[in-house]
This record gives sequence, C-alpha cells and structure tokens, in this order.
Amino acid sequence: MIDFPEIPINDPSTDDNVITYDTGTFRQTPHNLEAEQALLGAILINNDAISRVQDFLNEDHFINSAHARIYEASKKLIEKGLIASPVTLKPYFENEESLAEIGGTEYLARLAGSAISIINTAEYGQIIYQMAIKRALITVGTDIVNKAYDHSVDKTVHDQIEDAEKELYSIAEKGRSEGGFKSFAKSAADAITVIEMAYKRGGELAGKTTGFGSINRKIGGLHKSDLVIIAGRPAMGKTALATNIAFNTAKAYRDDMSLGISHEESKGAVVAFFSLEMAADQLAARVLAEQSALSSQDLRQGNLNQEQFSKLARTAQELEELPLFIDDTASLSIGALRTRARRLKREEGLGLIIVDYLQLLTAGGKSGRGAENRVQEISEITRGLKALAKELEIPVIALSQLSRNVESRENKRPLLSDLRESGSIEQDADMVTFVYRPEYYHNLVQPDEGTAEHLQWLEEGEKLFGMAEFIIAKQRHGPTGKIDLQFEANITKFSDLPENDDHLPKRNY
Repeated sequence: MIDFPEIPINDPSTDDNVITYDTGTFRQTPHNLEAEQALLGAILINNDAISRVQDFLNEDHFINSAHARIYEASKKLIEKGLIASPVTLKPYFENEESLAEIGGTEYLARLAGSAISIINTAEYGQIIYQMAIKRALITVGTDIVNKAYDHSVDKTVHDQIEDAEKELYSIAEKGRSEGGFKSFAKSAADAITVIEMAYKRGGELAGKTTGFGSINRKIGGLHKSDLVIIAGRPAMGKTALATNIAFNTAKAYRDDMSLGISHEESKGAVVAFFSLEMAADQLAARVLAEQSALSSQDLRQGNLNQEQFSKLARTAQELEELPLFIDDTASLSIGALRTRARRLKREEGLGLIIVDYLQLLTAGGKSGRGAENRVQEISEITRGLKALAKELEIPVIALSQLSRNVESRENKRPLLSDLRESGSIEQDADMVTFVYRPEYYHNLVQPDEGTAEHLQWLEEGEKLFGMAEFIIAKQRHGPTGKIDLQFEANITKFSDLPENDDHLPKRNY
C-alpha cells in the first residue's frame, strides 16, 4: 500500500468533522480509511469492480467526504457507459476543496496506484459498510439518550421507544446487501420447497389455512409474501370474515404446536389483527360469540341465563392460549404498523397480518385533503403493506371499503372498479376478493304486505337467507370465481356451505 498523507475524517455523527474519542475509554469513531482507499483504487483501474459493491454501498457510507465524492462521481460515469479513471475524473475535482487537503487531483493517481485486486472489492466494501452502520448506531444511541433526558409533554415513553425502533430498522434496511439477482437454480429450489410442503399435505394446502375448505381449495391457502384484499360495502361482513380467518388460522397453529408440528410446517400461524375501527374487547366478543354460538347482541346486552354464561366462560378459557394478538390503535400509520409487526415477528414468530381496514391507515406524512393526495396516500399504504409482506415473508390481509357506485346499480355485486382509490389497490394486491350478501339488498326492497309481489319477495328471501358470496376478482397465482358460503348473522360467523341444504340456518319468525 502506498503511503498517503493524513486524511481528515468527515464523520456525520459529529459536529466538528474530526475523529472523536470517548474520553473515558479512548474509543475512536469507527472507520477504515485504508479500506476506502483500496476500494476506490480498484474501481479506478477496473470499473467492473463497482458492480461488486454498488448494490449495498452508497457514497454516504464513506467517512471521508472526498472519498464519498470520488465514489459518487465514478458511479455516475460508469452508469452512463463512460470510463472512470484518474484522467476522466480530474476535471471534476480540480476545484474540490476536500481533495485539495489531501493532495489534489494527484491523489486520484495515487489511489489507482494502491489498487487491490478486483476479487477483494466486495470484502473491502463490506468493511466500509459495517463501519458506517456502527457510526449510525452510535448516532441513534446518542439520540435515544438525549431524548430520554428530555421531558416533553408531546412525546410519551412509548412514542420514544417507537421512534427508536423506527431508527434502528431504518439502519438495518439502509444499504442492505441481500438484494440483487437470484439464480434460477435458487429460485427453483425455493419453489420446490413450497410445492413439497403442499405435496406432503396431499395437495390440499400450499399456504396458511383460512379455515374454510372451499376457499382453501380455490386459492391453496394464504401464501407468504402475498397481499390479499377483502373488500365490500358496509354490512357485508368483511370484519366478520376477517375475524373468522384470524381465529381459524390461530387455532390451527395452536393445535399443530400441541401435536409437535414445527413452526415451518404448521398450516396455521400466529396472527396480528390491526383493528383500526373496532376496539379489541369488541373484536374479542365477536370471537367468543362465534365459538360459543351465542348471539352477539345478547352478549352486548348481557341477556344470558346461567347455562349460557357458563358456556361463554368455558369458551373463553379454551381460547386463552390462542396466538391471536389485537392492536386497536386508531389512526395507525403504516410506519408504526410495520414496526409493531416486525417486533411481533421477532418475539412471537408472526405468520399472518390482518388490517381492518385499509382506508383508516395513514401514510405517516402530512397529506393534503384533495382527492389526488388521498389516492397518492393510499398508494403509499398499499405499497407499504406489500413490501411488509415480502420482507417478513408472511401473508397480509387488508380489508377495504367500496365506493358508493355499487348502490347506484341494479346489480349490487361488486366489481374491481368499485374499490376506493382502486388503481393502486388493484395493482399492488396479489389477490382481490369481495364479500357480497344478496340477502342484505333483498331485504331493503320489501313490497307492501298482502300483495303478490310480497309473496314473491318472501319466496326469494327464503332462497337467499343465510347465503353469502366470496368473490375472487383477481388472483395472480390462480383462477378467479365465486365461492358460496353460509353466514349466521346473529353470531357473525361464516362457514362452508353444507352439501345438504337441510343444514342451512332456519329463519326465526
């Protein structure tokens, strides 16, 4: 290695742009100037070297500002198909003050003269990257300490913890080196693993169970990294269906764990339910009503006899160990949701996220009130949910409202164009489904009693009573179509449609 003059350090974690020391232990700000010099030299003599580091190394990872500028300029020239060398870079740095301090444009030639082999560039790049991450951690740690000393009425302790987690995860994501191309052999091996799991289950399920055999057969279960939209107009049962799926998936996981089935092979999952509209106790009451087969209205009003209350208590005790976690924070931002999901993934092995509902999430920034800004915000939210599904490698189900356009049509069955801010939702989602109950709309148009039309209306109502449709309008990995389900409104429970119609719920007159 050629001897270089002493190089000033531009440490972004300090105010005076010099190497800093801890006065108690004489600890030096993490850096490695020799690695920076060697890497830049390799790039200047062989531009192909940059391809080994550009996926994870950015100019702000260099501690010396001159090195950062040289790396940035080299990358731009190479991306344009030009050559980056001491000669081609010289015009850009003749008046560069940071470079003048360490030898001017002659320094570029000295870097090329000290070049390492292109084979070692990735290792040197990783050293530079690791040093930058350590400096960032020091900055975040210092910020955490300072904020903890600051007694602010605007920031609670939980807010400070959440902010700290956001900063730490931001550091973890910045410049991640796991990106880039995967060979077809690796991708095919991953695909075979998924297919093998489905084969071992007799071809029934490739992903996590929804608890509905008819839906599982159509979609193969809930697949990792997928964003699934369940949309519908109010009173169609979106939340009820999502609650049913959450319970079924969590129960399947609990049952598999009791049988000694591994986390990876379980057809169930630990579930996080983000309920932005309904309180956690209300959601839990729904689950209790469904599983105890007691009326939701009776539970709310306390209209129970001793036998029913005992049944409810037994059901609650049976569900105590259910791996279902509910977050009922109102106006939750996509950033906060991401942070909490990551934490649950780390602590509990999260396997499924359900969001009720999409339009109640916020993008986190200040959004305008205009329709255009709202569409942009929804786009950011759906992209964030899809990115979270890919990052955690778990399915994400997001409920969505439909526009009022449905009500203006004679045929109320929903379409993709009925999605609110539909463009981004339809584009980002791997699957878009609708919940539709024709019985609801039928009951809104009751003719006068005693008329022939009323008798016909009653006959049609008998056919529609307890019927619901689960419509798959878009599916990237499989067919679209309609699945008939049974819905028991008094306990807000969906179930597979029995083959024998005699098992359908009877209307109470």
